[in-house]
Amino acid sequence: MKKFFAIALALVMALAMVACAKPADAPAAEEAAPAADAAKVVVFWYDESDVYLSSVRDAMNTEFAALGITPDNQFAANNQTTQLDQINTAIAGGADILVVNQVTSGASDTAEDIIAAAGDIPVVFFNRAIGVDGADVTVLENNASIAFIGTDAPAAGHMQGKMIGDYVVANYDAIDLNKDGVISYAMMKGDEANVEAIYRTQFGLEDANLVIEAAGKPALQYFDAANTDCYQVDQAGAWSAAAAKEYMDTNFVSYNEANGNMIELVICNNDGMAEGVIASLQEKGYNVDGAHVVPVFGVDATDNAKALIAEGAMTGTIKQDAQGMAAAVSQTVKAIVEGSAPVDAIAGLTDERFSIAPEVATKLYVAYAPYTGE
Repeated sequence: MKKFFAIALALVMALAMVACAKPADAPAAEEAAPAADAAKVVVFWYDESDVYLSSVRDAMNTEFAALGITPDNQFAANNQTTQLDQINTAIAGGADILVVNQVTSGASDTAEDIIAAAGDIPVVFFNRAIGVDGADVTVLENNASIAFIGTDAPAAGHMQGKMIGDYVVANYDAIDLNKDGVISYAMMKGDEANVEAIYRTQFGLEDANLVIEAAGKPALQYFDAANTDCYQVDQAGAWSAAAAKEYMDTNFVSYNEANGNMIELVICNNDGMAEGVIASLQEKGYNVDGAHVVPVFGVDATDNAKALIAEGAMTGTIKQDAQGMAAAVSQTVKAIVEGSAPVDAIAGLTDERFSIAPEVATKLYVAYAPYTGE
């Protein structure tokens, strides 16, 4: 009996070995792309407090969740050194893809440092420019593992300028509080070196004056003749409501209706600064029900800005599509994780909100649009 069981056991083991063995001529299984839910995607944000990017982040987390990706969100507190350290740590920790909202906007050398550190790891830059005057094109062309998703930076300034010009022409006499025939304006710039801030500051004014002067009206005049820059900048580069409010509070001390030199219109690089301006105006009795409204214009079309426009406290903004930005980034990341090269991932986005930049195939623009209420 013992001999029988020994023989039976030997037969079972032999059969198991035969069943598990792969025939010599059997083809090797193709190596599969990593599953989306197994990919380690790290998203680096320049700062956690940016109002517009908070909307992008919420939408992006939702988009990633629907695609089976759980991102690791990291925040640099507006410090490029901190962000570079975070990126190096993520690389050492086995990140599969890096999604970078670069702290230093327009700095192609910083982008190149990030790319060099990443090696073969794909990098998707988004929102904040990685070069000026074509430097970003060189960065993107020189590495097949890189893509950029953002906006056509001058477009927001051009749209805002036309919006302001059209509004001023239609409401010139009502805006001109001191009836001197010239409209006095203030400009709130978000960041001295940021590419978007530079173009918005330039074209928000230039294009407005083109429309205004074409209608036979005097150009807008900066309220403080001693300020040759003709703007007030958030020194922290945070585009913050607090900085804009502080500037307006200070401006009101010398420039007010009683003195006959009131600021009669305000142009802001983003809606956060517009909120700060409006808070200051409302404390002085403006931009509330039944009172004079000083026109305030921003960029982003945040929920708060939309509410202020609906209330009549804010005049207009330019929609920077947070949902569109989030969708473009998350879908590009998903395609890369599944094996697509960045150029193919970008090309595969067919949403009408997106367009490939004419200068380089791995640069995607998410469209802006004027917003004055729905």
